Amino acid sequence: MSHAHNHSPDPKDLKGKRLLITIFLNIIITTAQVIGGLISGSLSLLSDALHNFSDVISLIVSYIASKLSKQKASINRTFGYKRAEILAAFINASTLVIVAVLLIIEAVKRFQNPQEVASELVIWLSIIAIIGNGFSVLLLKKDAKNNINMRSAYLHLFTDMLASVAVLIGGLLMKYYQLFWVDSLLTLLIALYLIWVGYDLLKTSTRMLMLFTPDDINIKEVVRAVNKLPKVNKIHHVHIWNLSDDELHLEAHLDLTEDISTTAFNNLLLDIEKVLHEQFNINHVTIQPEFNKEDPKEVIVQD
Repeated sequence: MSHAHNHSPDPKDLKGKRLLITIFLNIIITTAQVIGGLISGSLSLLSDALHNFSDVISLIVSYIASKLSKQKASINRTFGYKRAEILAAFINASTLVIVAVLLIIEAVKRFQNPQEVASELVIWLSIIAIIGNGFSVLLLKKDAKNNINMRSAYLHLFTDMLASVAVLIGGLLMKYYQLFWVDSLLTLLIALYLIWVGYDLLKTSTRMLMLFTPDDINIKEVVRAVNKLPKVNKIHHVHIWNLSDDELHLEAHLDLTEDISTTAFNNLLLDIEKVLHEQFNINHVTIQPEFNKEDPKEVIVQD
């Protein structure tokens, strides 16, 4: 069985430092909001604090996963901790949904029994949270485009920034119009939004943990591209999965049209690797060559 790699060089990693800054900011914001929410009696402010606390936990998980993912492979851990960031994204998405459910329960209770809220404190604390989370969102925005772990942390912060904007609007409505039921309504809307973004991330991370074929990969197109190459009869027993955000793997059997030498197969493997990388961004290729072997030749086989 032959195995080929194709890696792009990684740029200098600043994810750890950015995550530490956002962790520090969110600890300050969470502490201020808990104190302010208890003093003011604002459920939406306390719900925002709870979401911020989940941010702190998720950012710590993301930071640990980011560090673990860089550790080298060993005899007992042949892939190292490369899947740690996917696991972190799954945990973070789960906490988003759990927090949202808790907020919905509290919002329904408060709807039934609206309470007066010290809106002035709510307004100032929500402004502080918007500034802090807005800065954190800007710090992580670039990394969020290329890494599911950073994307989960980014989503936590972005949704919390939006929640703080909603709390600010609610504080203004309560101060000038005494619409205290708005506090519960905003809490409910924040929770529903958390479920929406959390479910999407949860689905994506679950698919990666289950080694499903990525959504943007069409296995039939992959098979057609490889089968066009000289000396290839049929590629079969195909598996394609994400080991991490950076590594897309293909494992397959390759039925050859003739009994070729090892050198000839190595040259063919280079051609296969080039096609797969250029057309499908697959950068890890493991091929088992075969000639006149009696086995199923289906593209997908339950191994």
